Amino acid sequence: MTVWPSVGSTGLGRALGRLYRIKSGLGPISVGRLALLATIPLGMMLYLSLRLPWSIRRYRLTNRRVTVERGVSPQVEQYVDLDRFDAIDLVVQPGQEWYDCGDLVFRRGAIETLRLPGVSRPEPFRQTCLKVRQSYVSVAAVRSA
Repeated sequence: MTVWPSVGSTGLGRALGRLYRIKSGLGPISVGRLALLATIPLGMMLYLSLRLPWSIRRYRLTNRRVTVERGVSPQVEQYVDLDRFDAIDLVVQPGQEWYDCGDLVFRRGAIETLRLPGVSRPEPFRQTCLKVRQSYVSVAAVRSA
């Protein structure tokens, strides 16, 4: 399974998300909606900058580990083996809720082993990672017994 980071993974994206969620205004015209209209070019440039060949990032779940890959020809930058974490926390930073994204923090006890910033629609990916991890750990336990 592969997921892509959202615009909410960047500081500018989170700032825009905080701006867009402002509900003050008259009727359907709100400050957030006006800001959205005014910053469409900035948002498009930010999104396209995440898709440039040297900055493309993706998060991949395999049958052995979770990886952060960069580039057109994916090269692994960071990873955590499925038996090297026991919990995954979902941290939604201010501004990320507008994009429906959040950071997935893989933990082994109190130690953070990997952080995936700005995962788009993070809960399904989190649940899938936990299920695959449970299967991996169960099979490894049977093999070692």
